[in-house]
Amino acid sequence: MKTVSNHKRVYRQMHNAVISGVCAGVARYFEVDTVWVRAAAVASLFFMPGISVIAYIAAVVLLPRREL
Repeated sequence: MKTVSNHKRVYRQMHNAVISGVCAGVARYFEVDTVWVRAAAVASLFFMPGISVIAYIAAVVLLPRREL
């Protein structure tokens, strides 16, 4: 029996980073422009500031770095 392995992972993209590369890594994972992910992150800071900051800090700590 064959198993399909999907090696698509989320990384912090340090070569395209503004602060820590979280938005760049998420944009690469979902194959969208980095500007849209950064705009969504800024918008979430206005609507849900506490959750957004905690989620961003958790992503910085938990996501592995990837230097390209």
